[in-house]
Amino acid sequence: MSIRNAHRSFGDLPVLTGIDFDVAPGRCCAVVGANGAGKSTLLRCVVGADRLDAGVIDIDGTPVDETSRAFRRKVAAVLGDVPAFAHLTAHEHLQLVATGHGVPDPFDAATQALAEVDLLAVSDRLPVTFSSGQRRRLALASAFVRPRTLLVLDEPEQHLDTAGRSWLAAVLESEKQSGRTVLMVSHDAELVDAVADQVVEADSW
Repeated sequence: MSIRNAHRSFGDLPVLTGIDFDVAPGRCCAVVGANGAGKSTLLRCVVGADRLDAGVIDIDGTPVDETSRAFRRKVAAVLGDVPAFAHLTAHEHLQLVATGHGVPDPFDAATQALAEVDLLAVSDRLPVTFSSGQRRRLALASAFVRPRTLLVLDEPEQHLDTAGRSWLAAVLESEKQSGRTVLMVSHDAELVDAVADQVVEADSW
């Protein structure tokens, strides 16, 4: 992933000003800094939910284009609460996500993703019955169930207890070992120390 001369303003307020950095496959980059520094805006631009005013973001040779099927097959993201269908179980929800992204065996992919996030025992429950920590794990499973070379996460540690954050660190290490790139915003210094290969300070933008 490559970001070159990224600029984004809202009215007269500059948020991103000439940002440049690369993240290689198999590495994790943590973006850290104070609230309001533009961290989440950067992630939204990376996944195509927002657009730069100037500059280029390139994912494995593919420019950001949320309408492109090729781009969507490269990027999976959790940028907040991921809505789930009220009438679908956790397993059915993940099957639907997998189907929407062209996964060959959605049932098996959903089962595997639920196992990865330790929710297999509650796979037949409606997400509305989940705790906040379980909902966060299901949101992550919604990313894990789809194809990706880049995983983008905005404060993935939210709603996770100490054991959950240790689990998250192990999951992100596994993503790296699989050759995927991880870009995350985090306020958890221990998580950043555990998994980040490089750190970008948003306060210095």
